Amino acid sequence: MDSLIAQLMAVFKRMWRYRWPGLIAAWLVGIAAAIVVFVVPDRYEASARVYVDTQSILKPLMSGMAVLSNTEQQVNMLSRTLISRPNVEKLVRMADLDLKATSKSDQEALIERVTRNLSIQTAGNSANNLYLLSYRDSSPEISKKVVASLLSIFMESSLGASRKDSTTAAAFLNEQIKTYETKLEEAEARRKEFRLRNLQLTQADGKDAASRLAEASNQLEAARLQLREAMNARDAARLQIETERKRSQPGTSLQSLMQESSQKFATPELDNRIAELKRGLDQLQQRYTDQHPDIVNIKRQIRDLEEQRKKEVADLQKAALANPVPTGGPNDSLANQELARILAAKEVEVAQIRARVDEYGARYASAQGAIKLAPQLEAEFAQLNRDYDIIKKNYQEMVERRESASLSTDLDNTSGVADFRIIDPPRASPKPVAPNRLMLLAAGMVVALGAGLVTAFAASQIRPVFHDLNELRHRLELPILGAVSRQETPEDRRRVKVDLLRFGVASGSLVSLYAVGLIGMAIWISRQAG
Repeated sequence: MDSLIAQLMAVFKRMWRYRWPGLIAAWLVGIAAAIVVFVVPDRYEASARVYVDTQSILKPLMSGMAVLSNTEQQVNMLSRTLISRPNVEKLVRMADLDLKATSKSDQEALIERVTRNLSIQTAGNSANNLYLLSYRDSSPEISKKVVASLLSIFMESSLGASRKDSTTAAAFLNEQIKTYETKLEEAEARRKEFRLRNLQLTQADGKDAASRLAEASNQLEAARLQLREAMNARDAARLQIETERKRSQPGTSLQSLMQESSQKFATPELDNRIAELKRGLDQLQQRYTDQHPDIVNIKRQIRDLEEQRKKEVADLQKAALANPVPTGGPNDSLANQELARILAAKEVEVAQIRARVDEYGARYASAQGAIKLAPQLEAEFAQLNRDYDIIKKNYQEMVERRESASLSTDLDNTSGVADFRIIDPPRASPKPVAPNRLMLLAAGMVVALGAGLVTAFAASQIRPVFHDLNELRHRLELPILGAVSRQETPEDRRRVKVDLLRFGVASGSLVSLYAVGLIGMAIWISRQAG
């Protein structure tokens, strides 16, 4: 603490050495500040209060049918953005402020000055929609004219902005509706083309691919069964004819007939099942060993079917031997003709059923191909329907919003955006509201004293002088061997007193002049107010 006090005392001593330059700077700044305070022109303020009524009886009635804009928010935003460059330029032209601005630089300075002096504030609570418009100028007539022009722009801008928004919204909705109409037509065309390419997905019977495949499989199996039955009947007729022919020939023995009949009798159904099982057995044997349960089961089925085939052949042979046809009789030719006729009929029936089997086989193959493509086609059709539904929904919403926007525009045109009520018309104050010369004069005195102190401090730092041995030792970091003191004479002491008196009178005169000026200014202001 002692060292800090010592440093402050050293600084004060150095500043005291340059007190006269500081005092001169204080006088110069004080005189300049006083001149500025008294030269600054008076400024008058004009103001107007306007109330914006955003309530309308039609809006609650049309709620849910029309898009009701937030009028309060629009007016609030308009009040915040009203002081923009285009509006200020329009204001300058309306108030004839641009008559004196001849050059471009003068116009820019005028716009900046008007923008700086304009003010739009909410009077009281912002929810009351009460706005205060004010402007300050050196002329009360000009300030009043500017406020009146600003009030006109404020009222016109709200209506123009609302109409512009409605027009822009209607144009945007019409453009979007046309776009969605095109998209909707394209989506409908894609669905139509898909249905024409894939008629199996939209058949009238309402059956899916799996049902059609099952039906085709059942029909094919039934047709194959009928074909096997017809082939068995045909083979029996053919065997009967061959038997009758052998019997009619001499030297035909019963043993030879039995051998031939065993070769002629056939069981195509069992043969086909045995062949299918053998093919499956071959495939399994390529993958598994003979001890695999599936292979053992198939071998057992093959043995059972072969035994069943042998039994059926034996039954056919017994039936042929039990009904022998006598040979050499007069009715042999008639019997042969009847058998030939039966055989021909069976051949025709076999051909017909074989054609049916081929047709059902083609249908079954087509159904198999369809069921393989069915998931992909159904997925594509679902995607087309999804896109179509989305586009249709957006299109309908756009149409509804266009109707709502049209109704909202008609509502705004009927009821208006807001009702502007001028509470206080534009009026300029008869007395200047600025500048506050009393405060400015006090600030000028403070600035003058501060300028003197700063000048003395700067001079002491530029040409420093050491007044203490400790400070000298600390700065130079060298040992001090001794000090030579100066012996003051009575003349020196008298000169110091005279100098101190002069400094006191000069500095006191500056403060006194400012004090007198402040007192006189206060009296003058009070008289004007009275």
